[in-house]
Amino acid sequence: MANPIVVRSLDEIQFWSRIMKEHALFLSLGFTYEQQQLIAEAQQFITVFERIEEKLSRFSADTDIRQIQAFNNEVYQAAVAIWSYKRKVLGLTLRCEIRTNNFPLLVDHVSREAAYFANRLKELNEGKLAPQPDKIIQENLFFLKIMADHAKFIGHLLDPSERKLVNQANEFSHDFDQLVFQAVDLDSMRPQSETVPILDQFLDQNRVSVISLRDFKKTARELIEACRIKSNIHPLLADHTFREAERFLEIIDLFDAHLTQSKQ
Repeated sequence: MANPIVVRSLDEIQFWSRIMKEHALFLSLGFTYEQQQLIAEAQQFITVFERIEEKLSRFSADTDIRQIQAFNNEVYQAAVAIWSYKRKVLGLTLRCEIRTNNFPLLVDHVSREAAYFANRLKELNEGKLAPQPDKIIQENLFFLKIMADHAKFIGHLLDPSERKLVNQANEFSHDFDQLVFQAVDLDSMRPQSETVPILDQFLDQNRVSVISLRDFKKTARELIEACRIKSNIHPLLADHTFREAERFLEIIDLFDAHLTQSKQ
C-alpha cells in the first residue's frame, strides 16, 4: 500500500510547482523594459520549476519515503527562494523604487502562495497529514483570501466597458471578503473537535461560494480564450485562477471527509 505522505507530497508538488512557474511568468510579463534583471530572475525560476516538474515525473506512489523526503527538501528550497524573490519585488514596489504593471496586492498574493507551498512540504516531512479543527479554519481562511484577491484582480483587469462582468467580479470580491471576516471570527473562537456541526456548516457555506466563483472563472476563461471579452487578462492567468478554485474545492472535500470519519 502506498505511503499517504508520499502520495500527498507528489500531489502538492505537481500542483504548486506549476503554479510557481506561472507566477514567475506573470511577474516577468508585468515588468517594464528597464527591469531586465528582475525579468531574468523570474525566467530563472521558470527553469527551476520546469526541472522540478521533470524530476517529479520519475517518482511514483511506490517511491521510498526517504527519497520523497529528500525531494520535498529540494523543492522546499526552491519555494523559499521564489518567496524571497517575490517579497523583494514587493518591497521595491512599495518603496516606489520600481513601477510595474504588477499590483502590489498581486505580488503579495503570489508570495503568500509560495509560503503556503513551502509550509506544506515542511509539514509533510514532519509526518503531518490529518487536519486538526484549527487547521481546517486556517486553511480555509488562506484560500478564501486567495479567492477574494482573484475576484479583485479580475475586476481590475477587465476593460471598464465590460460593466456586467466587472460588477460580477466586484460582487464576488465583497462576498469573499465577508467569508474571510467570518473565518477570522471563527478562528478566534477556536472550536474544538467536538464542535463538528459548526465546522460542517463552515465548509458547506464555503463550498457553495467557491463553486459559484469557480463557474464564473470558467466562463471568463472561455470568453477570454475565444476573444469574446475585452481585458488585460492573459488566457493562462484565467486558467490559473480557475485551477486554484478547483484546488480549494478538493481541499474542502478532504476536510469534509476527515470530519465525517471523526464522527464514526
